[in-house]
Amino acid sequence: MPTPGQPAKPPSHKMTFRQTYVALRETIAIAMDTLRAHKMRTFLTLLGVMLAVTTLVAVMSILNGLNIYVADKIANLGSNAFVIDRIGLVTNLEDWNRARKHPVLTTDDLEAIREQMHLAKQVGGQQQTTADVRYGNQLSQDVDIVGATPEFADIRNMDAASGRMLTQIDEDHRSNVAVIGPDLVQKIFGGADPIGKEIRAGQGEFQVVGVTTAKGSVLGQSQDNFVMIPLSTYRKELLTPHDSVTIFVSAVSGKAMAEAVDESRVILRARHHLPYSKEDDFGIVQPSALMGIWDSLTSNVFGVAVWVTSVFLVVGGIVIMNIMLASVTERTREVGLRKSLGARRRHIVMQFLVESAMLAASGGAVGVMIALGISAIVRGTTSIPISTPFFAIAVALLLSTSVGLFFGIYPAMRAAKLDPIEALRADG
Repeated sequence: MPTPGQPAKPPSHKMTFRQTYVALRETIAIAMDTLRAHKMRTFLTLLGVMLAVTTLVAVMSILNGLNIYVADKIANLGSNAFVIDRIGLVTNLEDWNRARKHPVLTTDDLEAIREQMHLAKQVGGQQQTTADVRYGNQLSQDVDIVGATPEFADIRNMDAASGRMLTQIDEDHRSNVAVIGPDLVQKIFGGADPIGKEIRAGQGEFQVVGVTTAKGSVLGQSQDNFVMIPLSTYRKELLTPHDSVTIFVSAVSGKAMAEAVDESRVILRARHHLPYSKEDDFGIVQPSALMGIWDSLTSNVFGVAVWVTSVFLVVGGIVIMNIMLASVTERTREVGLRKSLGARRRHIVMQFLVESAMLAASGGAVGVMIALGISAIVRGTTSIPISTPFFAIAVALLLSTSVGLFFGIYPAMRAAKLDPIEALRADG
């Protein structure tokens, strides 16, 4: 105890922290009791925040899964690979009409790229059409007939599940051999071993020498319904006058991609005698360009989701504020009693702010659970690898709690300003 005349010691930091902790714990307990006592009102209050968080988290989860899907299935042209073709990547009708006037790329262009490039690890060529494929009495319609050099399969990461892939000997001798996809094995061979058997593709007959490993489907389109034959054989059996060779180039490394693209462009422009001021008469497609188009599409979708989320959050916040104002009116006597027993204005403000924040945070938590359920359903019913990033959950919960705090300020300040005597008299 302090001696007479000696000033009392100020409270220690440890005591101040303990008092704050006890006050906060009691405030949270009061807020939880209030929420449990008005379950229907609490649910209706949470509805706007729940819809906002569900929309935000579900859209972010689906877009995250789609980004992975597109990068792996669509924009993945191969290991450090890019594509040179006649049309290129077009996004509007004007570019399409201009690209259609480009000359076809020939096997001479393919050989020039292969021989003159220093930054290319592999260069492959490919041409493609569709035709019916028969084996005995079995028929499969609209099968992709792919003419390809041996390097094409390596660049595209295609492996043989049985038999072998095409070789340079097949290419040099224009051999009538084929590697087929697993879908075709099921359709015309009934799952039996097709190695060594003869199939008819279009007007040509080919001996099956290999079956590739399954690639699955992309956007519902099977990647395993094809017959792959040597490019030289394709040009002998199936070539039409306007067929253009598609050239696949694998750069020596990821860092050398840009330089490899420029090198291939210089070679082709020189072959086509294009002056400096004239545009390319061919197209180059890079994975980054494909992802750029995809990102521009998804940014619009995300923008709409953010707008919808904002509307739901504002509506939910206004509902929370109105409900809290009604709660202040209902509990005027309680506020007066607490203030008469020594509660300060900051305690009253804290009580209603905590209640408002917990209300909004509860809605956010429910919204997150609903969004996770939607993501699980989409993941289970489609081939899209839907995943919910942690930051999406964190942002959603932070936003919902912030909305509760912001829209709870006015009701909390109004409760704190109540006169204790008038408040006690309100229900008396």
